[in-house]
Amino acid sequence: MIAIRSLKGEDREKIVHLLEERGTFSRREIDVATEVIDDALRFPERGDYQVYCACEDEDELAGYVCFGRIPMTDACYDLYWIAVNKQCARRGIGRELLFFTEKASISQGARKIYVETSSLPAFAAARAFYEKHGYVMTAILTDFYRLGDHKMVFMKDFDSTNVSHS
Repeated sequence: MIAIRSLKGEDREKIVHLLEERGTFSRREIDVATEVIDDALRFPERGDYQVYCACEDEDELAGYVCFGRIPMTDACYDLYWIAVNKQCARRGIGRELLFFTEKASISQGARKIYVETSSLPAFAAARAFYEKHGYVMTAILTDFYRLGDHKMVFMKDFDSTNVSHS
């Protein structure tokens, strides 16, 4: 049974370990994720970074998600990070974290959620995941991260009459 709960201080190292174990993220990316987690722990009242953990058996970390409102926009949100423990892959945890993010964002007034990812083959599953759940690629920024590694921006548009989880 999976439960999604707010970030706790003791989750920090577990999330870092999860990201390292995935093998998809560079050291620099993991450092940025850690900074975001530290910000969420230090300043939870700001709500800039909303971090939630998917847990099995009380506090066994199965995955996590980080999202927040994009500054200077009218109700647009970013899904900054979503990752699932390799041992928990293909069990619907990523989907549950995504649906949780959508519901929480919509309850806060979100009109759109954006997701950015890499064009590298290692991120093909992530791109397919977002497309499967109704996200549409809206932009490709060529050679954004480095030569040959493009930034791919996906977006899901919500309106008050059509919120579905397909």
